[in-house]
Amino acid sequence: MKKILVAEDEQAIREFVVINLKRAGYDAYEASNGEEALAIYEKEGGDFDVAVLDIMMPGKYDGLAVCKALREKSGNIGIIMLSARTQEMDKVSGLMMGADDYVTKPFSPSELVARVDAIYRRVALAAVRTENNFKEQLVSGDFTLNLRNRSLTRKGKPIELTQVEFQIMEYFFSNPGVALDRSDILKHVWGSNYVGEEKIVDVNIRRLRMKIEEEPSNPRHIVTVWGLGYRWEHK
Repeated sequence: MKKILVAEDEQAIREFVVINLKRAGYDAYEASNGEEALAIYEKEGGDFDVAVLDIMMPGKYDGLAVCKALREKSGNIGIIMLSARTQEMDKVSGLMMGADDYVTKPFSPSELVARVDAIYRRVALAAVRTENNFKEQLVSGDFTLNLRNRSLTRKGKPIELTQVEFQIMEYFFSNPGVALDRSDILKHVWGSNYVGEEKIVDVNIRRLRMKIEEEPSNPRHIVTVWGLGYRWEHK
């Protein structure tokens, strides 16, 4: 069963989300605040594929804090943030903390389910590759991308990646030295039916640079191609 954790303090919205996810075949667990969400996560042994978190929740743990806590516990769980249109900086903060995507309120049931489905497929693919002992590796200079355990190393030292970051790196490694358009990266990683904004690519690139570049503000590996997108250089 596809397990999903929904944390939203507004009961009407939470019930709306849970009902539609259950209709789409998900085993949905609901929490009214961040503390409750983390408690459910621990009680279930972290056995969740996706988490949907409202950014603005009362108490010690708002959506951003829960996102950070979940990402520290797992690089595999898919995380989607729910935000109001006015929470632009919070959206970016959520992505920088490890969220995979965000959905802006108000949203339609079909939009939310489509976003969740896209994240779930990514998580499920990773699990299948691991279970089948998928051993293929992609090597680029000092970097090695292991497609079985979804890991990246540099000179043997591990670099923690989220599922989204891994897919971006896999796309780069498969196209070394090629200028990749933002829209192509978006379609490859988030899917051709993704209805979000291209800036989600830029935020994830910023996050990746912080992890792999010696000088993130002067990148040598993930190079900006002005007016187009990005290029991977392994030198």
